[in-house]
Amino acid sequence: MSQGVNSTVTASNVRRTIKNLRWWVLVLFLLGVTVNYITRNSLGILAPELKSSLGITTEQYSWIVGAFQLAYTLFQPLCGWLIDVIGLKIGFLICAAIWALACLFHAGAGSWLHLAFLRFVMGGAEAAATPANAKTIGEWFPKQERPIAAGWAGVGFSVGAMLAPPIIYFAHASFGWQGAFMFTGVLALLWVVLWWLFYHNPEQHPRLGKEELAFIRQDNEAPAVTQPFFTTLKVVAKNRRFYGIAIPAFMAEPAWAVMSFWVPLYLAREHGMDLKQIAMFAWLPFLAADLGSVASGYITRLYTRWFGLTRVNSVVASSVTGAFLMISLAVVAFTRDPYVTIVLISIGGFGHQIISCMLSALVVESFDKGQMATVNGMRGSAAWIASFAFSLIIGVTADTIGFNPLFIAMGLFDLIGACFLIAFIAERRGRRI
Repeated sequence: MSQGVNSTVTASNVRRTIKNLRWWVLVLFLLGVTVNYITRNSLGILAPELKSSLGITTEQYSWIVGAFQLAYTLFQPLCGWLIDVIGLKIGFLICAAIWALACLFHAGAGSWLHLAFLRFVMGGAEAAATPANAKTIGEWFPKQERPIAAGWAGVGFSVGAMLAPPIIYFAHASFGWQGAFMFTGVLALLWVVLWWLFYHNPEQHPRLGKEELAFIRQDNEAPAVTQPFFTTLKVVAKNRRFYGIAIPAFMAEPAWAVMSFWVPLYLAREHGMDLKQIAMFAWLPFLAADLGSVASGYITRLYTRWFGLTRVNSVVASSVTGAFLMISLAVVAFTRDPYVTIVLISIGGFGHQIISCMLSALVVESFDKGQMATVNGMRGSAAWIASFAFSLIIGVTADTIGFNPLFIAMGLFDLIGACFLIAFIAERRGRRI
């Protein structure tokens, strides 16, 4: 009798495994990044009203945007190192809770300086998203699946930006601009709870089957070795491959910053769109970016299949393809049709996300697990240095020379980055995968 009861208790304590759990974990991470970008892009969507309500000039708005970008630049390596040292679950949870609270406090802002401070805090916390992306892929996927996983993970970075305009518009219509910030902050807090409840490392996850764990660990990679923060920075800085990733990231990010923070203002100023029209059209470049994220990993497979490229070279080729698509942004300067403008910016969004996802894949491909989050954070810092500088340039020049010269520059930056990618990363000799 006792033996039967014990057997029943033991059976009840055994949890059923979930097939393909690694993809469900990626969906959970993707949901978090989606909320991340909804909170982040709320400022850009509300910019026209904030400028009017709080008496903010274009230059002051550039400093608000710059505060976020500066924090994002400075804290990405630190957030990455934190995640490498204390683990993805706790590290990402702490950062997500901070950015959620910062977004809520936006509702009480009374001046551009107040907003700039809150954006700095939010930027520092949201900087964890980029290094956490590499860490999630590195921990949950074998090398053969990482380019595909990187593409799907990149969807979250643009889904949030795509959903932000309609969500912010309806929240604004219902609760005003203060309520819109509070609404998105609550969404972020809800995701923090989901992450705490459902994320575990592969070796500790109660729902992960032994066969899938063996599949994830099939590459027999060395266990992660953590190092002091500045030691890690020094080691990475000596690696030539890092610059083949960081320089293209530096050249690519201004375009994404413009899409995230300046396109709504550009559409209002250059094409006379109101908030409702912006909500109708500003999400389209991010839909295109979603498609670019998903397509990026599959493009690598096509290059491998059609041209026999190695895994690294196929990732490089996919990124170079995205760089050529970015030329569409230069064409924006030569059209006055708002609908053609949206289409051209959308092509740029598609191309940018191909580049961004493949750079993340190269980080995972080129560095060990104890460095992945830190390196991806350093890559992100390189990108956001450019983003920060470019936003300040827009702030002081947009009212005088307009946006057209800036769009031409963005259309050409990624071709320069592609040259460095080929020079520093592409394999001259490599076995076919």
